[in-house]
Amino acid sequence: MKLQVSHSPHVRDKATTQSIMLDVIIALLPATLAGWYYFGIRAVLITMISVASCIIFEYISRRVMKRNNTITDLSAVVTGLLLAMNLPVSLPLYMVVIGACFAIVVVKQMFGGLGNNFVNPAIAARIFLVIAFPKAMTSWTVRSGSWFSFDSTDAVSSATPLTKINTSEAPSLWKLFIGDKAGCIGEVCIIALLIGALYLIFRHVIRPWIPAAYIGTFAILVFLFGKTNVFNFTGDLTVLSGWGDLFHECCYMVLSGGLILGAFFMATDYVTSPLTTKGKFIFGMGCGILTFLIRYYGNMAEGVSFSIILMNILTPHIDEWTMGKPFGEVKENAKV
Repeated sequence: MKLQVSHSPHVRDKATTQSIMLDVIIALLPATLAGWYYFGIRAVLITMISVASCIIFEYISRRVMKRNNTITDLSAVVTGLLLAMNLPVSLPLYMVVIGACFAIVVVKQMFGGLGNNFVNPAIAARIFLVIAFPKAMTSWTVRSGSWFSFDSTDAVSSATPLTKINTSEAPSLWKLFIGDKAGCIGEVCIIALLIGALYLIFRHVIRPWIPAAYIGTFAILVFLFGKTNVFNFTGDLTVLSGWGDLFHECCYMVLSGGLILGAFFMATDYVTSPLTTKGKFIFGMGCGILTFLIRYYGNMAEGVSFSIILMNILTPHIDEWTMGKPFGEVKENAKV
């Protein structure tokens, strides 16, 4: 019997795919529960349908393709949770199922399953739904009736904070932080997202390099080139309130939309993000630049999903640029 051993390096780790996915599920729970609290039982229903659909589509697609069952690795549950967190609570339920099908069957399984997809399935599904059902995916509501109402009409239409920034209806930074605003189910409560992010960092599931580069780059660009930036600010910087006014737009834009959710929970995906620390910084900076350009110069208020998926596509090239050459590698055109 021949024993074949792959080339070095050989890495040993007690963490399994299942344990990593379980940590991600635990980290997503605070923001998920916060979304349920703010949007009512319909948010619970959307989450359950999304997760169940992802599990079912994973099982069916693996059986059809005659591959081993991977439901127990919990990756489908994570995809379902992330997809639900990126959806408005008013979205028709059949669209949730369509999004789950696209995420699992098209983006994940058709490319070989977990580890072979080149873009994040949940983000790709969200973008697909935005393109296919733009009105439904950009209809934002806040709950006005009973928490137990399943009716999507039992709510009040509202613009997201990103579209309210220059109006008198703009929510305070505190409301943005605690989640009292319109938006997707899982993006509204920043404090809950940060609790989950800290858990992932503490458990060494993610490194802070991508989120730090992403949020930091975006914040710096808003500070320098936003509508109220350091170059055109007319306030009094000799008093503390003047500095508060200067930084207000920067803080407002960071806390609005899906930036925190995307930076910590989707941009850090193992499969679709770079391997090296240098590559992670480049990836995060690219996401920050693209998000700024789309939010300020694009035709849509939000740009997190498009930014991350564009950088996902560039990940193989970033790895190629930043990874060192293996010891003993010989150039193809080397003269003998």
